[in-house]
Amino acid sequence: MTVLLYGAPYSVYTRSARLALSEKGVDYTLEMVDVHGPGGLPPEHLTRQPFGKIPAFEHDGFALFETAAILRYVDEAFAGPALQPTDAKARARMNQAISVCDSYLYPHGVWGIFVERVSKARRGVAADEQKVASSLPKAAACHAVLAEILGDQGYLCGAAMSLADLHAAPMLACLAMTEEGRSMMMAHPQLAQWWQRMAARASMAQTRAITDV
Repeated sequence: MTVLLYGAPYSVYTRSARLALSEKGVDYTLEMVDVHGPGGLPPEHLTRQPFGKIPAFEHDGFALFETAAILRYVDEAFAGPALQPTDAKARARMNQAISVCDSYLYPHGVWGIFVERVSKARRGVAADEQKVASSLPKAAACHAVLAEILGDQGYLCGAAMSLADLHAAPMLACLAMTEEGRSMMMAHPQLAQWWQRMAARASMAQTRAITDV
């Protein structure tokens, strides 16, 4: 069996796919595709992902792109613990949490705060404070919504971990590197406890990017 994942360790979406593969116990090869490299997007990657995004995925010749599709395929095609609830309401909450991450947490939390505070600082570039300020309300709302979905459960969709947890964790890992992100997390104790559980998982350690702290 050959499983290939095309992406980069710094990508939160690549990490989500890696987390799913790790949690399912699937051996895979990460093929580096640096979309932000000095040479730009490798032209051959457009044959795997026509929009030039990462990750892309291949399993014994079956090619797939779009993270949500990859995550669901990994869960359904391989043995291991189920990563999607069978209950219709819990499954709907999983999809809702994933959508919140994609639509709001990624643009406002990862790009609006983490990139400005952490990525730019590493390059010696000043943060765009206006962009940070405009991103804070949406990022805070994401934390509040995820905390509400979590409630007093162990994971976002119940007692067992799901794809929602694997989707949210890499983005919140980025925010945890910022003062604003840590403050928003601590405003929701149950979410902070969830984060501690997620951060302690072996899959999180196995997929840690070199930029993680």
